[in-house]
Order: sequence, then C-alpha cells, then structure tokens
Amino acid sequence: MKWIYTKVSDNSARFTLGIEGKKQMLCFGINPSTAAPNNLDNTVKSVERIANRHKFDGWIMLNIYPQRATYPDDLHVEFDKKLHQENMDSIEKLVKSRGGKIKILAAWGTLITKREYLKNCLRDIHLLLEKYKCEWVCIGKKSKDGHPHHPLYLKNSERVRPFNMKRYIKSL
Repeated sequence: MKWIYTKVSDNSARFTLGIEGKKQMLCFGINPSTAAPNNLDNTVKSVERIANRHKFDGWIMLNIYPQRATYPDDLHVEFDKKLHQENMDSIEKLVKSRGGKIKILAAWGTLITKREYLKNCLRDIHLLLEKYKCEWVCIGKKSKDGHPHHPLYLKNSERVRPFNMKRYIKSL
C-alpha cells in the first residue's frame, strides 16, 4: 500500500492523508487532528472502514481547513488566507492528477458552524471542484439542519447516498 501524505514542515497543518488506489474515494472533514500514516485517529479509521465497505481500494482524507487541532474549539479564531490557499492548491493538484470525476464523501457534520470562515472555505472548495465534475455523496441521513454526518457517528449499516452540494452551499 502506498501512503499519500502532505503536511507543512512544522506539522501544524495537514493537506492529505490516505492510501493510493485505483477506485479512490475522497473525504472532506473540517480539520485534521493527529492522524498520520500507520497512526490513524478514530475519524480517519472510520473513513477507511467506510471506503472499504463501499468497495473503494483507496481513500484520501481532506479537510475544509487544514489546521491541525484535536479539538475544533482550538481552530484559528482569525482566518489564515495563506493556509487556505495552500489547501486549495493541494486539493486541485490531487483531483486534477486523477482526472476529476471522483466520488467525494461530505463528512463534516455540524462542525461547519464552529467558525464562520469554514463556510466560506467550503464554498471555495465547491467552486473549485465543480470544474472537475466530482460526485458528492454522504453516508446516512443528513442532520436536521441539512449537514452531512461526521463519520464517527454513523452505524456500519448506513449506505452512501447522493449529496446535493449546490443546494447545501446555498443553504449555508
């Protein structure tokens, strides 16, 4: 297995973490925690299980904001535009290298409301990925406010279903 892993040199931000595959699933969370190759945290272990259960041989964890923070309350209070742009560049490089049309799991839960700038980051990501014709999906039913569920809080029996990203972005 070949690991995909990009981060900043001081490890304060991570852009990608995953395993290369022929049938690849991307997953977007809010922000990375401590996970690294061969040392996955519970969220990334859940993403790996979801990918395996749905017949993907590769998966890559991406995030709406790349700052490492074990607790979302520790996210930057002020938006770091340079960090966001590095994340956008990393996302585009990854998707472009795979020819677009990738299945993307929306998996950030209600944490999108933790900081106002997270919604704007997601809007930027959505606009970027529209040109690559990616397919957004979620697992299980959406929350009462329409957010896709975080992978830690899903039953194993939940299935992949389409996620209307355009409608979701308009509702933010």
